[in-house]
Amino acid sequence: MYNPYQLDHSKPTHKDYIDTTDFDQSEMLDMIKLSTTVRDYIKSGKTLNTLYHKNLAMIFEQKSTRTRVSFEVAMEQLGGHALNLAPGSIQLGAHETIGDTAQVLARMCDLIMARVNHHESVLELAARSSVPVINGMSDWNHPTQELGDIITIFDHLPEGKPLDKVKVVFVGDCTQVCGSLMMITSKMGMEFVQYAPPAKWLSDEYLKIGRANNQRYGGSVHVSDNPAVLEGADFIYTDIWYGLYDKETPKEVYMREFYPKYQVNAEMLAATGNEHVKFMHCLPANRGEEVTDDVLDGPHSIAWDQAENRLTAQRGLVLYFGGVAEETLDEIKKQKED
Repeated sequence: MYNPYQLDHSKPTHKDYIDTTDFDQSEMLDMIKLSTTVRDYIKSGKTLNTLYHKNLAMIFEQKSTRTRVSFEVAMEQLGGHALNLAPGSIQLGAHETIGDTAQVLARMCDLIMARVNHHESVLELAARSSVPVINGMSDWNHPTQELGDIITIFDHLPEGKPLDKVKVVFVGDCTQVCGSLMMITSKMGMEFVQYAPPAKWLSDEYLKIGRANNQRYGGSVHVSDNPAVLEGADFIYTDIWYGLYDKETPKEVYMREFYPKYQVNAEMLAATGNEHVKFMHCLPANRGEEVTDDVLDGPHSIAWDQAENRLTAQRGLVLYFGGVAEETLDEIKKQKED
């Protein structure tokens, strides 16, 4: 029987949250359960202080809206505090090594979150920090988005449909969001498809991870430029085509490659043959390019639920890797019983 107050893992099996490949399905399900139980409790008007006097250092090498706001609000709601270390405001990798920065922050803070340009940076931070490090996005993956996305998918699963029959189609470039979505959906045993031009398919390195998940958990991973793969999709997901990094391929090149075939519009949703198909976008969106207004703002869109679930995920992550997951669930259970 499902027990929202009981986790299979009382403590993380890894100190840091760098990549979901470090955790098996049961531990990821624990993070989902913790996140959603806390979400429902806070939405009922209750408060928690299990991170009282705890501090989260947030390192940003890139601008951020959802990641910064969700972590700041999460820490505030749980009784803690978040420090925004904005791009260029600290010595990371400039006059001070990443390793030295990690050691200094670990002496002053209880958790570190880092959004970095290069995955090697967050790996070094984690290796040299004595406190948990959470990967807020790198050029390899986006595991905080990943957790929020799978929570959103679980919130909107087709009623009665087993996970191995759920089909998620990512439309567009092989961004780190695409790779992360593939990793988490395949870990849950779902069917994942990337629909994109062949030059923009996920690399063999990503696909190897997905297919290893298929061997262990079921499901499937495919890449294709054939629009027939849209048929039967339960979720259609897209991301912006360009502009994630300073040194980007020009917009015009991406538009020639992706537009109009890979724009998510009403015709694409209709091509799924599923009147209940859901649309997802990690945001920000370039309206009129990868998605039309009528889809993003329409009845199939769960993009705003998805954005809100970034906060759901961050609360779960800071509690779990902050070492107070059990304490938090015990407190919620106690309050519910009183």
